[in-house]
Amino acid sequence: MRAVRFHEYGGPEVLRLEEVDLPVPAAGQVRVRVAATSFNGVDANIRAGLMQGPMPMDLPHVPGLDVAGTVDEVGAGVSGLAVGDEVIGFLPFGADGAAAEYTLAAADTLVAAPTSIPLTEAAALPLVGLTAWQALDEHAGLRAGQRILVNGADGAVGGYAVQLAKHLGARVVATATPRTRAQVGAHGADEVVDRTEGDVAAQLGEPVDVLLNLAPITPEEFAALAARVVDGGVVVSTTVWMPAPGDEARGVRGIDLFVRSDSAQLRDLVALVDRGELSVDVADYVSIEELADLHTRAAAGGVHGKVVVVPTPQG
Repeated sequence: MRAVRFHEYGGPEVLRLEEVDLPVPAAGQVRVRVAATSFNGVDANIRAGLMQGPMPMDLPHVPGLDVAGTVDEVGAGVSGLAVGDEVIGFLPFGADGAAAEYTLAAADTLVAAPTSIPLTEAAALPLVGLTAWQALDEHAGLRAGQRILVNGADGAVGGYAVQLAKHLGARVVATATPRTRAQVGAHGADEVVDRTEGDVAAQLGEPVDVLLNLAPITPEEFAALAARVVDGGVVVSTTVWMPAPGDEARGVRGIDLFVRSDSAQLRDLVALVDRGELSVDVADYVSIEELADLHTRAAAGGVHGKVVVVPTPQG
């Protein structure tokens, strides 16, 4: 089968499309014929060797943390899944991923794919959808009637965060640019702040109960935003290279989010998609032959929105 692998850490050029052996599922695993994976920002950091501490792995390594596909073979002891089932999942950090024609996955990490959208499109949901849900529900404890600022609402996680915050009954303030303002509004933001017009904290108006930061900002900008969180509020951040600022004196908690795979939560997200209460947005599709070029474009800031990666070129 064909798979993209890297044999050493480095720039996008280390990604190579190769012929490799078809993987065989062990007990508790299934083999999935991949319909699609997706590109996540963390993929570039893993490839560059910046995540070796928290995410040790053996090389060569196949990237691709999201998977959408069809069960192709079932290992011993697996129940609840059968050959032909369409599934999605968030593969473990460190294990070989889904930038390939086939991949292995623990059966208990997979859930039935949404039926209301194409299977390839569903690859855009697992990692970023779970990131948004865990940030809002688990860590922030967002409740109906609260006011939340989603900084970086026009990114892949941000689109889900705005929709899920509205689902929880919150009032959502979101940052965007003139180009992405309509997109963020379509996801349900109550107020949109143009981050290209300068100091977001100064434009905020009323304080917020929760700050969710998804954007690369300076420590000074982060501190200014955190200062607009009410006493007893919460700051949650996915920018793990810069700790979320808390304020013990005011009871403001700062939480750094490390997303984890959770099949029960992913199943709930799929249900929201199939009920039409959560939209899955895909900006572009590329084939695995183009994955190194995609990493290059991302490094240059040329990737906007969620990109899905498929094993075969799209016609």
